[in-house]
Amino acid sequence: MLALRAIREVCLESMLSPVAMSLAMGLWDFVRYGITGWGAGAIILFTLITTHLTIIGVTVYLHRCQAHRALELHPIVSHPLRLWLWLATGMVTKEWAAIHRKHHAKCETEEDPHSPQTKGIDKVLWEGAELYREAAADRELVERYGHGTPDDWVERNVYSRYSRLGVSILLVADVLLFGVVGAAVWAVQMAWIPFFAAGVINGIGHFWGYRNFKSPDTSTNILPWGILIGGEELHNNHHTFATSPKLSSKWYEFDIGWMYIRLLAMVGLAKPRALPAEMFLDPSRNQIDAATIEAVISHKYQLMALLSKSFKKDSRQSGSQPGVVEKWMELRKEFEAMWSRRHTSVDQAVSSLQSWCNKAEASGIAALVEFSRKLRMASPRPVTA
Repeated sequence: MLALRAIREVCLESMLSPVAMSLAMGLWDFVRYGITGWGAGAIILFTLITTHLTIIGVTVYLHRCQAHRALELHPIVSHPLRLWLWLATGMVTKEWAAIHRKHHAKCETEEDPHSPQTKGIDKVLWEGAELYREAAADRELVERYGHGTPDDWVERNVYSRYSRLGVSILLVADVLLFGVVGAAVWAVQMAWIPFFAAGVINGIGHFWGYRNFKSPDTSTNILPWGILIGGEELHNNHHTFATSPKLSSKWYEFDIGWMYIRLLAMVGLAKPRALPAEMFLDPSRNQIDAATIEAVISHKYQLMALLSKSFKKDSRQSGSQPGVVEKWMELRKEFEAMWSRRHTSVDQAVSSLQSWCNKAEASGIAALVEFSRKLRMASPRPVTA
């Protein structure tokens, strides 16, 4: 800036012709303000809008549509999002989807590409983008987990082949629009996803927050309102129902990504998969069999959450009644442990659940008796024509 100001002063003090002076002043204004001539407020708003668009591209297109197949997007939506992500991130769809799928498949093991439990919270939070690049360099990983992603001409010959060209084009565009300030706008755009998605979600989302469901990992909901990071803040909900297009679960939670999906679906530009349904109860059933086990396994995290909620409510109401809290804790832990065992046969699961229900009903605790009654009525949802 000092050098530019010096040039301006020289031009003003020299014997330049009026035409040359006009050109010099025009060049000076262009370097300072770009084509738009916008002030600070408008530039900040532009930066926030474009970074939000990047977040929506990641959560709706890369994450929910490509990695988990939780919805289908019309080409009118998917192609512009692919183009914008190429410009704003340089990320390759196949690589991103493969890395995320492996994260779910090997969650919090040494093979997890970005687990704070194995690599440390500082590493994932501040160097999440570097972990992404390391994983993307593993071609075996990308080929094994990246199936089903776009493989058309533009993907092969532009987006994947020249992944760095897009961000370079965006830098030039920002500078043309806003002058030298455009470089700062571009720097914010480039840092947004590496910090918030790769760092905050992959790091803090497995380190700190609240949990609605006892999924077999340390995933947490960072905030109940998923706005800044497109709904990805509700990470525990996502790990519990990975193929659900909706990440909010409780009435007070908000997933802005799901809001956009619903708006697109209303005009026929998106087709989301069915949401996780409540467990189907058949009043005519009063037995525990293989069908019961199928229904319970499909809803085990919801049932664990319901049991914990009932425990807290009953504990407050029962007060100091001797043995009630202890019996609750014993049966709750036993129920949760029942579904964490591996290599359990259906017959063993039927026997274990039957035994648990008998204990619950014999406890004399009304909430446990009611919970057991619902388990006995549990049945796979009937197929409708």
